[in-house]
Amino acid sequence: MRKEKTRYSDEELEEFKQIILDKLDKARRDLKMLTDAYTNNNENGTNDTSPTFKVLEEGYQVLSKEENSKLALRQQKFIRSLENALIRIENKTYGICRVTGKLISKERLRIVPHATLSIEAKNNQYKKS
Repeated sequence: MRKEKTRYSDEELEEFKQIILDKLDKARRDLKMLTDAYTNNNENGTNDTSPTFKVLEEGYQVLSKEENSKLALRQQKFIRSLENALIRIENKTYGICRVTGKLISKERLRIVPHATLSIEAKNNQYKKS
């Protein structure tokens, strides 16, 4: 009888670490872009345009700032999840479902590298809701 694997090998963890580092780099760039957008660091002023247009522009900017702010918050949460996944790699607990204790499939981790639940546990979560 073959013993079930309880954790990913160091080589496999290294592969996942690279995936996470790549996603983290992109996520941080995206966050900077969002933050710049809602803080108006790259403002294109409307000082030389008509007052009517300026009012419309300011209304649009408020809405846009709110949307960008929400997106930035989601991006920060995503970055924290990726950073936590890196910690789990260092602790060699990465890829272990926090509910079932079984390994999360490699396919799932390649797509959602910050996942802490297996598909089985995720499905059970939806059934209970």
